[in-house]
Amino acid sequence: MSKRSSRRVRIPESVELDITAFMNLMVILVPFLLITTVFTHLTVLDINLPTTFQSNNLPEKKNSFEINVIIGKNYFVVADNNNNIIKKIQTFKTGGHFKLLNNVLKQIKVRYPEKLNITILSQQNTKYDTLVNTMDAVRVFNAVENGEIVQIELFPDISIGDAPKFKLD
Repeated sequence: MSKRSSRRVRIPESVELDITAFMNLMVILVPFLLITTVFTHLTVLDINLPTTFQSNNLPEKKNSFEINVIIGKNYFVVADNNNNIIKKIQTFKTGGHFKLLNNVLKQIKVRYPEKLNITILSQQNTKYDTLVNTMDAVRVFNAVENGEIVQIELFPDISIGDAPKFKLD
């Protein structure tokens, strides 16, 4: 007998991939990832550095009214550009001073409706949250119109600078 006849040649079969387990994983994983995704909302405010008109080349505007909010350690001071104090507000741990600041600025806005700019002057050790909450308080206030709460503009053009070296405590 010959050896050739006893050997059979095997032809390889094509193997089918079973991807049902992978598809089941994707069906569960994709909705889970979409549900747990945190969508962030960033708000960007345009702020400016305070301008100075101390130069000899520029004429000073004596009749211009500028509003400054000075952030101290235990107080806020609302003042004009001639260092006349309009209102001093003590800070509270509950954050009520931001509401008082907002109310003072609403009264100023009634007297000067065309005014859009304000300068926030803070000390070097001012907390970031305090600065952001102050910017929010000077920028807009909430009002109720037709049963809905709307934000009305106060002073959207905000400049930030260093507070002067004086004590009011």
